[in-house]
Amino acid sequence: MMAEAGAGGPRLAELLALGRRLWDELEASTEPSSGAPAVQDKVRQGLDALQRAAAMVEQLELFSENEELEEIASSDLKFMLLPALLGALTLRQVDLSRRREHLESAREHFLHFLKLCRNYGLGSFQLPPGTSGKEEAGSPSAPRDPSQPNLLAMAMSRTAKIERYKQKKELENKLASMSSSVESGTADEDQIREFYILQIQKWISTSLEELESIDQELVILRSRDAARQAPAGPRGPSRPARTPVKPFILTRDAAQARVFGVGYPGVPTMTVDDWYEQRRRQGVVSQQGFGELGSPPCPSPPAGASDEELQKQQQETEEEEDDEEALRKARDWDDWKDTHPRGYGNRHNMG
Repeated sequence: MMAEAGAGGPRLAELLALGRRLWDELEASTEPSSGAPAVQDKVRQGLDALQRAAAMVEQLELFSENEELEEIASSDLKFMLLPALLGALTLRQVDLSRRREHLESAREHFLHFLKLCRNYGLGSFQLPPGTSGKEEAGSPSAPRDPSQPNLLAMAMSRTAKIERYKQKKELENKLASMSSSVESGTADEDQIREFYILQIQKWISTSLEELESIDQELVILRSRDAARQAPAGPRGPSRPARTPVKPFILTRDAAQARVFGVGYPGVPTMTVDDWYEQRRRQGVVSQQGFGELGSPPCPSPPAGASDEELQKQQQETEEEEDDEEALRKARDWDDWKDTHPRGYGNRHNMG
């Protein structure tokens, strides 16, 4: 293993060192926007270097599921950080049109790193639900109502976050005190090994935090995408377009139509009967059940009615017709007065 790593070591170590240096510069950057060209240029360079290094690690088969942590050379431990660094740099990309793709890619990198660490017994942690079958072996199989909060899980998550934060601060303090001796080359084998293991443990805490944030953002993005792709809800039948009606003057009879027609030559006139007939032809109103325009329908006698009931119904019909006749005469008199002013035809009393 060491011989294979040594054969490709210098080039592989340089790529990892370049990716680490660019990441450290991004972390310490005072650039106000993560979308600044200088920032995104460093992101692209770092991703390119780390992806090439990861491909070389896979080709060299530096890590295997069949070996223990003690079998890995101390100088090779630092290459275990490649998936975590790739996930962190992937999240730094700011192309909103590919945000979901970047989140899912970063999630895969972090999960790869965590599974690699768990395989070698580095750190005690639990992977997010749904990532594999092992971490869910002790979880209850009974379905839970998603609308009800799992208070126990929330409390455990909060406790785990606090504990991870404390551990991360302790690891950072230890790394800061050891970095100078390791970088200067004065550290011995045991110190170098401890230094890289502490770095791995620090990135385990970072990866767990990033995975939680990624999963929350993915839920939002998937809901938004589903809402955009959902078909529109069923709507009622659309109403046919109404034909615009030209303005006209509605009169009682032809006499009024002639009078108003003289005063408003630009506006057509129409009697009530003409208007009703026009609407009937257009299918807007129906003449079904009407004997004459404006007259109510005559009720038909019920089946099996006696002679006495028929006579009573006929008498009521005649009385209604008499009332209608009287009403018609009154209306005719009003119409006549409208078209014949007082004194009309009096040739003797000219004053």
